[in-house]
This record gives sequence, C-alpha cells and structure tokens, in this order.
Amino acid sequence: MAKEYNILGKRLGGMDEKDKVLGNIVYADDFKLPGMLYAKVFRSTKPSARIKRLDVSKARAYPGVACVLTADDVPNNESISNVVGQTTEVGLLEAKHQVLAKDRVRYYGEPIALIAAETLDIAEEALGLIDIEYEELPGVYDPIEAMKPDAPKIHGDNNIIAQWKLRKGNVEDGFARADVIVENTYRTPRQEHAHIEPESGVSWVDDMGVINIRSATQVIEHYRDVAAVLGLPHSRVRILGTIIGGGFGGKEDITVEAFLGLLAWKTNRPVKLTYTREEMGYGRQKRHPYILKYKTGATKDGKLVALEAEIISDAGAYVYLSPWVLLYSTVHSTGPYFIPNVKVDAYSVLTNNIMTSAFRGFGAMQVAFAYESQMDELARVLDMDPFELRKKNFLKKGAETANYQRIESEVLLEEAVRRAMKALGEKSKGSKTKRIGQGFACSWQSYGRMTYLHDTSNAWVSLEMDGSAIVRSGIPDLGGGQRESLRTIVAELLGLDVDEIHVISTDSQVTPFAGTVTATRALYMSGNAVKSACEDIRKMVVDKAAEMLGESPDILALKDKKVHVSGKPDKSIDLVKVIKQCASEGIVLQSLATFRAPFTEPITTDVIKDPVFADFTFSAQAAEVEVDVETGKVRLLKYAAAHDIGKAINLNRAEGQIEGGAAQGIGYGIMEDYIEEKGIPLTWNLAQYLIPTSKDVPDIQSIVLESGSGKGPFGAKGIGEPAITAAAPAVINAIRDAIGVRIRHIPATPERVYWALKGKEE
Repeated sequence: MAKEYNILGKRLGGMDEKDKVLGNIVYADDFKLPGMLYAKVFRSTKPSARIKRLDVSKARAYPGVACVLTADDVPNNESISNVVGQTTEVGLLEAKHQVLAKDRVRYYGEPIALIAAETLDIAEEALGLIDIEYEELPGVYDPIEAMKPDAPKIHGDNNIIAQWKLRKGNVEDGFARADVIVENTYRTPRQEHAHIEPESGVSWVDDMGVINIRSATQVIEHYRDVAAVLGLPHSRVRILGTIIGGGFGGKEDITVEAFLGLLAWKTNRPVKLTYTREEMGYGRQKRHPYILKYKTGATKDGKLVALEAEIISDAGAYVYLSPWVLLYSTVHSTGPYFIPNVKVDAYSVLTNNIMTSAFRGFGAMQVAFAYESQMDELARVLDMDPFELRKKNFLKKGAETANYQRIESEVLLEEAVRRAMKALGEKSKGSKTKRIGQGFACSWQSYGRMTYLHDTSNAWVSLEMDGSAIVRSGIPDLGGGQRESLRTIVAELLGLDVDEIHVISTDSQVTPFAGTVTATRALYMSGNAVKSACEDIRKMVVDKAAEMLGESPDILALKDKKVHVSGKPDKSIDLVKVIKQCASEGIVLQSLATFRAPFTEPITTDVIKDPVFADFTFSAQAAEVEVDVETGKVRLLKYAAAHDIGKAINLNRAEGQIEGGAAQGIGYGIMEDYIEEKGIPLTWNLAQYLIPTSKDVPDIQSIVLESGSGKGPFGAKGIGEPAITAAAPAVINAIRDAIGVRIRHIPATPERVYWALKGKEE
C-alpha cells in the first residue's frame, strides 16, 4: 500500500513564480554596483591560425578604457580544468584550455583579449582598435578526417582525445544466429542551448581582499578554477550564484567567471560582463554532433542477439567534458534492452569547430536517436509491431547491462509506452498531400554522476524558535525547482507549511557544498542530504515531544506545526512549544548532513565492464505528425510523454520538466540546425537558428509514473535530463510511419524530408 504524504507529490505553488512573472528577480545582468566597469571579449575571426601580431596599445590608450588584458597578463593561462573541480586525467589530454589565446587560435570566436571600460559603448569601440594579424593554418572540420594520422593536429600528437568500448559476449556468433540484420548510419547535429538568459556576471574585490563573483552558473565550485587562474588561495575567491534564466548544461563549464575575476583583480573595481546573443551563438560550447554506425541483429521471433556500433563525437577545439559525454553515450548505446552480444567502439575527436560540452541529455540523446531508429526498422523488417518487438527485449529489474551492471530499480517501460500511445488516441485523418504518422520511442537515462567520482552533497537545516525553518545548500536553481524540492522535503518531514521555509543557496563561502546542478543529480544528492538533516532534527523533536506527552516516540507524527499522537486525534502538542522546551534544555535543533552517492572503483581501462551509474530513469514518448509531401514540412499534432520518476516531490515541477524537455528535444529532432562551414558559424543567432515556439509544439500530455524504486529521497528518480532523451526519435519514428522513409540525419528539416521523399539523402 502506497504511503500517504501530507505535502509530497502535491501541486504546490512556487517560491519565486510571482516574482518571475512580475519581473522582480534580480538576474545576473540586472545587478549593478557603483563605479562599475563594463567588459567585452575580443575574439578570433579565424578557426585555425597563428597570431603573428597582436597590438592592443590603441585600445589601452582610448579614453574611458580602464584595462586591456591579453594572455601575457594572465598569471596561469592554462589552468581552467572545465571538469568542475574533479579529475583532469580524462582521455589522452588533460581537460584544460587556455583562458586567452596566446600564439594560436583553434576555433572561430576563441577569446584573445579582455577590455574593461567606463561604459559599454566605450568597451565596444575599443574592440575595434585592437590590431591583430593572423597566419592562417590548415584546419580540420570533419571528425572522421581528424582521426586520420596525417590530419592537422589541434593539440599534441593525436586528435582522438577519448575512446571507450563495450564488449559483451561474442558479437560474431550473435550475428551468425541472427535471422535479420539492420545496418544504418545516423548523424546528429550541434545544438545551441538557447537559454533565454545570456552568460553574465559582476565581480568586485571586497575590503578583505576577496574576489567576489556574482554570476549565473550551474557550478559555484568554479571559484577554485578562478583562484587557479589568478594564482591565489581558494579562500580569496568567492562565487555567489544567482537565480538562473536557463542553463541546460550551457552554464556548467566556466564561462564569464575567470574573465571577471581577472578584470576585477587587475582594476580593483567592480566589473560586469554579459555575453550578447551573438557571442552565445559562436563563443560558447554546444551539444556534440555525432556520427553513429549501428548494426543490429535479431531472430525471426524478435529477440535481439547482437549489436555492433561505432560512435564518433566532434569535440571541437578543446577537450571540455567530451570524454565524459562519450562515456555516457557508450554506456547508454544499447538502449533499455537486453542484448547478449555487444561490441561498441566510441571516439571523441578534436576539430577546429566550436567546442562542445555538456548539454541536457549528456550523450544519451544522440545514441537514443540511433537505437530507437534501429528498433523501428527491425520491426518493419520482421513485420512485427514496434511495441511487441520492444516488449520482448526490455531490460527488467535484475537484468545485466552491456557493462555488466545489474538494474536495481523497476523498469516500467511497458506501462510507459501503453500510456503514451493511449494518450495520442486514434490517428488523425490526413489527405493526399498531408500524411499522418504516429510513433514512439523509449529511453533510459542515468541520474547522478558517475559512481567512481565519490560524489557528495551537504545540507544544513535549522528549525527556528517560531517553527519556521532555514535550509542552507550550495545548490544552484536553474528554474527547474531545485530549491523548491528542498523546502518540500523539509515541510513533509517537519510538519511545516512550505511558505515557512527559507532556502539560502549558491554562495561558495556561506552555503555547504552541494555539488553541481548537472547530471540530473540535484534532487538525488541534495534532496537526500536535506532529508537526512531533517530526520536528525525530527528525531530530537519527537523524542522531546514523547517525553512531554508521556507517549512512545514511535506513534508520534508531525503535521500542521503540531506533534500528533497516532490513534488519539484529540491528543497533540504545538511544535513551537516543543521547540522552546528543547531550547531551554540546550538541545540545538539544527543539523549538517552529508549524502554520499554509491561508490565504485575508478575505470582503469577503455573497456567499460563495471557499474558506472547509480540508477536509471526509464521513459517513453509518443508523437503524431503531419507531413506535407509536397514541401517536406513536418507539423506536430499530438504529443505525450510518460516517465517513471519514482516519486513526484512536486507534481507541478515534475510535469514542467517533462514538458520543457520534450519541447527542447522536439526542436533537436525537427528544427534546430547549427551549421558551420569550414569552422565558420552560419546560424549563430535566433533568426537563422530556429527553436520551437508555442506554435510549433502542441499541448504535451505529461504522464507521471511512480514506482517508488528510485535512489532519490522517498524513492524519487531524476527527470531533468530524461525528459529530453526520447523526444527526437519519437518524432522521427512518427515521420517514418507517415511517409515510409527513414530520416537518418536530424534535424528533419523540410529540405531533408523533401529530398528523402525523392530518394536522396545527405
């Protein structure tokens, strides 16, 4: 029988919704200080070149310019790890990059110099006074070409920066037993995060000599990176996070923080830096484009027997998080299916394209497009219903994955598919030129970071004298309800109203470290930490109340700011009375708790043969599309998404994540095409790079399943990233159903669909 909760899982109002609607939130760019300077970044206009000459003297002499910095002014120009304070020993190169380019530029838009001036106009004018002369160098823009021994080298002697493998069973024997084999090559694009808020921040040096940086970031632990750049003790740099207007992984890597720290340190004045939409388009990382070669074999009754895949990701010009993204891709490459014989080779390759790094889905999206396309094509070759084929092969609780990890939680994929397809209903009627199709896709997505990272999260909770509560946690709030979840947990366990709970977050020198808001780890990690802290406090309260009531602690419950005696509805005591009694006896009702994720031994070989993640979220999404066969235009008519999230902490927020993730994934599948030509970005703004609007996405039916089997608080699972993973293949499978042609290169723009109908493919 499911446990009844007082607050958990309800549709709760948000702590900042009204202020966001009214425009009262002070976002990073809204913040100002007296005497503040304005910064700009001078960037490369060549994708591969040597800097022959760089003259900033005119810019430095320009009236109103306070500071111009080049690589020579950076104490430690190659010290940013871009792996958020964790290991840098990933792949063949350390995951570092130059703060400012010194002798060579490796991608269009690479930072070369920084300017701080009295006004933004002066700073922009000074950019035009910097004199630079390039010697163009050979570049490489195709990852397959970059893998060749004679290709131009981006760094060092090898453009392949990471390689991971899966090896299970004997793939040759598996294919020999297969009655049908399907082989295809798929391509996925770069994707721009397109968050509404640009990268932004303000920095200043306080009266204690500490460099303060108030910025929109998913990782306040970047203060360590800034300190390393400046050659200062970690204690001399402080990052204060803001409410964030969208991140999606785009604010996981360091962005403006090092630049702001440098300029404030050099000028001893407050400095603001905010990227323009143009800079967001070409001056910061994207989702990795992939080339995926898949070969899948099955018996005539639909049992999968073998999978062989080659996966190649374009890392761009710097390592960033590419080795980790590739690791996620490799582990997830089989899909949520049991396949006895697997051989996967995955590579991440440097090119002179714009760098690529973290993005919602983190490597699981690209492979989902491939494995779900393969499953649909197998079903057609076998003349089998696509759902029946998948049912025969779904992972089950206790099953073993291709990296020999046992699935420990429930797998509700059958229910998810049924519910999603039922939500679509009967197929709409089409016409001679407007074809209608329905399709679905399944996915699995890890939540929480890799288990060999010793991941921890800390939280401090205090119960105040009036029965209100304070939570301190370093967790950034991206708008997904990260703080909301914490106060919901506190309210449930301590019997409070959510409005009586204040969450203090994202201050590297004040709040306990919660770790990054990435990898769908926030609720899992910080939620468990807050739950543990609340349980400590709850025990102290219940023990004291039991003493005051003359009852056993085992039959007491906290609700509505009272301690109730179960089975005795007329017997209770006010929570505030218990708190005051505790205070009089010196019992401090506060707790600092640490949650430690399950830990496994580090990966010591490129063959992944041990558990990598703590758990997975299983999902299914379904789409109905209309395809105009005369123009190739795809219109989405219906959409449904079903996810087992273990337990909903706040139902409104969970559904919001599902809807937002689906919309973003739909854009990835049919609209968003980030184009570079020989390393030159062509679609760097939102006039050329099209993202879905409300007119492009129908009402998304969010279906929340609750197995209660997750490793988050109260059995919750993560939903932030799983919400996006199945969207693109669901839409592409619906297009295949409509027109009988498989789109293998996304996005499925009208041009690609039109030419596919003509029998031509890029």
